[in-house]
Amino acid sequence: MGSLFQFNQLTSAALPALPILLLSNNSVETTLPAQNDTLIDAAQNTMASATRLKMPTDFPSLLTFTHTFSALRDYLKLIVLGGSFEALRRLYSASYRSLVDRFFITATFESEDVSYEWMLFWLSSRPQFRRFRDFSVSTGGLSLDESALEIDDNMDEGLRQRTRPVRYLPSYSSSYWMWYKGRYITISRTRDDSRYSSTLRITIFSRDRSILDSLILEARQNWLSERTDKIEIYACGGFDIDWNHVASRSKRPLNSIILDDGISEFLLHDARDFMKSRQWYADRGIPFRRGYLLYGVPGSGKTSIIHSLAGELGLDIYIISLSKTGLDDCALNALISSLPEHCIAIMEDIDAAFTHGLTRDRTDMKLEDLRHRDAVFSDAVVKDTQITLSGLLNALDGVSAQEGRLLFATTNRYHSLDPALIRPGRMDIHIEFRLASRYQARELYKRFYFPDAPDEVTMDDEASSDSGYDTPTIDPIDDEPPKYNGTTHLARAPKLSKKKIEQLAEQFAARIPERKLSMASLQGYLMSYKTRPFQAVDDVERWVEDTREGQDWRATADKA
Repeated sequence: MGSLFQFNQLTSAALPALPILLLSNNSVETTLPAQNDTLIDAAQNTMASATRLKMPTDFPSLLTFTHTFSALRDYLKLIVLGGSFEALRRLYSASYRSLVDRFFITATFESEDVSYEWMLFWLSSRPQFRRFRDFSVSTGGLSLDESALEIDDNMDEGLRQRTRPVRYLPSYSSSYWMWYKGRYITISRTRDDSRYSSTLRITIFSRDRSILDSLILEARQNWLSERTDKIEIYACGGFDIDWNHVASRSKRPLNSIILDDGISEFLLHDARDFMKSRQWYADRGIPFRRGYLLYGVPGSGKTSIIHSLAGELGLDIYIISLSKTGLDDCALNALISSLPEHCIAIMEDIDAAFTHGLTRDRTDMKLEDLRHRDAVFSDAVVKDTQITLSGLLNALDGVSAQEGRLLFATTNRYHSLDPALIRPGRMDIHIEFRLASRYQARELYKRFYFPDAPDEVTMDDEASSDSGYDTPTIDPIDDEPPKYNGTTHLARAPKLSKKKIEQLAEQFAARIPERKLSMASLQGYLMSYKTRPFQAVDDVERWVEDTREGQDWRATADKA
């Protein structure tokens, strides 16, 4: 290439001088053929050299050729070099992914899913976890094993109860490694601030996926073994229309729910019988679903009995909020369809989901009833919803509706519901929860004051020297005692005989008007006398009178 360039320079320099040489004297004319021969020979040699020059084919020679080729512009060099390095990078990435896919197993756990807590709980129980040196310290509400994660200190018990437990969690900025059944695993945790969520990633050096199955199963069993007395509660929340684990609650004994005689036992028996009848439903072509409508006054125990049944049946609770922002018919259908097969789904206050109730047919109602119902709903503060009645009906028993679940709906306005919603097949059992009866008042009193341990109950009429009445701790200085609202109580309840407690319960129930007060109000009253059974009986008449006067005042104000 260099010879060609020299040849061009020689010829360009010689051609302008050629006419002058032709006009020169004879001596010059005699030397011109010799010079021309020299130029021709040089050109021929240069062309021969260019013909013998070959383009490099290997990569190092190509780089050298590109670097020495001065006619090539600099940006072309950058393109060639950049493309080469990008090709090498992609080749390396593809090779690395192929290696990881072949010899590593990676699992990702999102914080919205309960499996995320399984893995954190499992990690906290590993001995290797205590050898780590980089942690994220949190006082958040993760429902993890406090004994495994709390800081071990000598804090005073009273001070400990007033503070939230401090827990060690994997840091977001570090990766951890440990051994599991002879396999090398790495663990990392990342956070997504845009979604207010985090992700736990576990990578196992193994080609056998069964090791991952074993790890997840072990984590789940460890987590459940610590929660035999818990029920898990899920709700639709976050940015996605999906089920998120929101809380763990202790199971509530069924005998702690004081309803009219036989209601609790009937609900438990019916639910258990349904869960054992899958084949019976399948043989007859009936959808395997069961719906319960609990209606009645507020504070009568509708939600409490659902909580207790979930504990007795060992089922988790899924709360469906029809007033959730962004929830429409399509999203509701997808949400109910994604329910697990064995669970309890709750729709609380289903009458408040729509501004004008859940009734489609207004023609058979009297004008006065329509005006009264519209006035009631216009006074209530209800969020706008995008859910229609037809969409709700389709979600409950449509083609894609989930089977095997127990659906409980609660309402305070039974007669405002559309007949299509409460027909059998959607709501199979309707149970009314009324105001407290004297039977409920008596059983609630006995529930409050029976000792926790059966051997503490004596069968005679003897009671402890602690009478259960208030006693002053100091002598009053002023003649007029101080005024205060509320009541105080002793540190413990007196030990009374079973016969005495039953007598007091009868006296307490006799002073409660039939079907005039809610169970929630009675429970609230007894809570303020939880260690003073005698004074609870003595003061109940005055409390009933004050409560009834308050009810009458509110009723008058509502009419006005």
